[in-house]
Amino acid sequence: MVDLEEIANAVIAGNRKKVQELVSKTLEKGLNPEEIINNGLLAGMSVIGERFKNNEIFVPEVLVAARAMQAGMDILKPLIAKNSGIIKGKVVIGTVKGDLHDIGKNLVSMMLEGAGYEVIDLGIDVPPEKFVEAIREYNPDIVGMSALLTTTMSYMKVTIDVLEKEGVRRKVKVIVGGAPVTESFAKEIGADGYAPDAPSAVDLVNQLMGLG
Repeated sequence: MVDLEEIANAVIAGNRKKVQELVSKTLEKGLNPEEIINNGLLAGMSVIGERFKNNEIFVPEVLVAARAMQAGMDILKPLIAKNSGIIKGKVVIGTVKGDLHDIGKNLVSMMLEGAGYEVIDLGIDVPPEKFVEAIREYNPDIVGMSALLTTTMSYMKVTIDVLEKEGVRRKVKVIVGGAPVTESFAKEIGADGYAPDAPSAVDLVNQLMGLG
């Protein structure tokens, strides 16, 4: 178990190279990839999530840790069969039309992947029609929308209306987030949930999936 604790600590330290070395070493010892993810990479990331929630660290540190975790995930992903139960669900995520900010969205994507979700990231400036296409193509459980500007927040409502109009709204749970977004705004536009930060977004997705 020492190796797994070392992996967790390397994630917390944001040491990408060390994470890769330790993951490879642990695999050579015959450890199960799922165990390495759950008790190594995710264990480290959940410490980071808690520290972030408690304002002990900030976005730059979380991003560095998330990238270190991702480096380990890249090695392990090909070894995990889709039917092994590690994929908890599918999430389509994007920054709404007119908004070019992606740090928060990227953070949520990385943490969701780390928590065992398959994430389809549509990128930035995503028009409502693209969300509709993604729902039809990927059949996700959750759709996540991000906005960092008060001027682009309105596109969350527009997108939900288009999902409704195109008959795909009932197929998914919609969650929203971003600096200007609030719980009351989320309710007002008919979203299923709101998260103020990336760790909370993972908690919310787990909850909506009946896993939290």
